[in-house]
Parts: sequence; structure tokens; C-alpha cells
Amino acid sequence: MTTTTSTSTTEMLIDRYLPSFDWTIVEHTVVEADRAATWEALCALDLAQVHSPLMDAAMAVRGLPDRFGRLRGRPAAAPPPVHLPLRGGPSLPGWLFLGEIAEREIVLGAVGRFWQPQIEWYDVSGMTPEAFAAFAEPNWGRIAANFSLRSYGTSRSLVSYEARTSVGDPDSAHRFARYWTLVRPFVGHIMRAALATIATDAARRAS
Repeated sequence: MTTTTSTSTTEMLIDRYLPSFDWTIVEHTVVEADRAATWEALCALDLAQVHSPLMDAAMAVRGLPDRFGRLRGRPAAAPPPVHLPLRGGPSLPGWLFLGEIAEREIVLGAVGRFWQPQIEWYDVSGMTPEAFAAFAEPNWGRIAANFSLRSYGTSRSLVSYEARTSVGDPDSAHRFARYWTLVRPFVGHIMRAALATIATDAARRAS
């Protein structure tokens, strides 16, 4: 038996923009399509169209604070957009497109106070990827999320979805830790639903 060990490594864009982090979650799926078809499906992903019964229920629960606030006379939050194309960056407050490597990786970033009942987003309009990487204001957190692709054999692909969070001060980190304990299972489910959407579309494109 011959054993071959590979020591080659490939730099990931997400490591450039958020190399140090406090929390992370990673999900993977094997796609029945080559990397080219899988990349096409990833670039066509509309995050607003990713659904599952549990995900829709989780989003409904997440919106309860806003509904209660409206009952007390507080202005309603803006409705979520109908479309959130992944490529080019979601048009959501607090989020920005950090970069991509064709057929390998897409990276997004966000700055906000994610642990609050109603998330407060930082104004990232005009922020560059380099400014995101250097951001260090207290009482704010950063998320870097990426989709990465690699070949899995000759005709399949492995897609990974990672979300990293960094919180710069102890008080905010303590609040986020409690929040993360509650929402982590739902975040994982949402990530798996997005991967399933990519896998279905990629298999269709490859057939």
C-alpha cells in the first residue's frame, strides 16, 4: 500500500479579513456536480429565497420584538428585501462584500450589535474590505462569512459555509455568548438550508 501525504495549503480570503475570532460555525455538503457548475449555482444564490419550515419559524420568532414594539407605538422596522443576491453583496444594513476568488471562495462581512433583541447595524457604506479587517471600535461585533469550494473526486464538489464572529470588548462578548448559546442551532440550520439550495441548483445545472 502506498500512502501519499500532501502538505500544500491554500490561503483563504476569510483569513485575510477576520483571521482572529471568538466564535465560529462551519457546515459542509457534498454536491453532485463539478466545481464549475457548483460555482455557477453559488453565484446565483438568492439568500432571500432560502427556506425551510424550521427556518421560517425561526425568522418569525426573531421578528417578535419588532411586533411587540409596534403595539407600543414604536415605528416598524423596514421589511426584509425580496431578493438578496449573494454575489455583489447582500443589500442589507451592516453588510458588505469583501471579495471572491473565482470557483473557490466568496466572502461577506458585517458589523453590528447582533446580541440585541433588535439588531443594531453599523453604517458600513463606503467601508473598504481593508477597513473592515482593521475595525476595532468597542461595543460592536464583526461577522465574516464565506462559501468555499473544492473538488471532491472527479465529478463532485465540497462546499463549505463558515461564519466567524469577533467581539472587541468583554461586556459585549459576554452578551453575545449568551445570545449565541440560544441561536447557534438555528444558525446552523439556516446554513445547511443555504447549502442544500446550492446543491440542488448545481445538480440541476450539471444534468
